Amino acid sequence: MPTEPLSASDIEAGLRELPGWELEGDRITRTYRLPSHFAAAGLTVHVAQIQDELNHHSDLTLGYNTVVIAVSTHDAGGAVTRKDLALAARIEAVAAGHGAK
Repeated sequence: MPTEPLSASDIEAGLRELPGWELEGDRITRTYRLPSHFAAAGLTVHVAQIQDELNHHSDLTLGYNTVVIAVSTHDAGGAVTRKDLALAARIEAVAAGHGAK
């Protein structure tokens, strides 16, 4: 059974709990700024590990000292679901440990 897309109000409520995350089109996104390229790469690897644990993967873009994350659920037609908010919350929980702002 596919995951159900969230309503706009449910997405808004979820994003209130995730500072820095925003709805961009049909996905939620966040850009993290880090103290160095090495720190950004470390966060990217940590996010990849979380994604594998959850079996839910986002688009990751590694810059010199930035990591951009964009999340939606493919089996919900590319819409935002509870799985996306859960992934974002897990990422938020580890990002500060890498020096992310």
